[in-house]
Amino acid sequence: MSVATEDQKAASLARLAAEGGDASAQYRLGVMYANGDGVVQDYAQAVAWVRKAAEQGYAAAQYGLGVMYVKGLGLRQDDAQAVGWFRKAAEQGDSAAQHNLGVCYEKGQGVAQNDVEAVRWYRKAAEQGNAFAQDNLGYMYEHGRGVARDDALAISWYSKAAEQGDELAQNSLRKMKAAGRGHFSP
Repeated sequence: MSVATEDQKAASLARLAAEGGDASAQYRLGVMYANGDGVVQDYAQAVAWVRKAAEQGYAAAQYGLGVMYVKGLGLRQDDAQAVGWFRKAAEQGDSAAQHNLGVCYEKGQGVAQNDVEAVRWYRKAAEQGNAFAQDNLGYMYEHGRGVARDDALAISWYSKAAEQGDELAQNSLRKMKAAGRGHFSP
């Protein structure tokens, strides 16, 4: 069976479950429409299916709908709507949503800029091992944004992200070391 045929079969099965109200299948079908996997790419259909799952409280779909609002995929770009959907997923413990909510607070996108809130959401995601959040939390400590400046904590969070291959964190560690900031083991 070809890859296209496999994708079409998967889309057909997802549609059956999605039409039956299964939130996971609704989200999966929405992603298939967004990517054109087994179906003709259609962002309007992607939004419709992802929204059905999100409205049932499915965290991955809530995060996905937030991303669609940020990027304006299949709907009008709206940072405030994105924040609302990120928050719903973040409150359920979705680390990607927590990270993105932190970014929204740090940048003032769809919500008033607030570094303390950014740090709070970055920390939640970082503690779950989210490398992007670990890098951003390191940055907040390095620059004293939303927290007291603390080179040791900056290095600690950057190191966690760097160990996962995050190149921004690796670069930040090199810069801090070159500047003589913090304690680095030999």
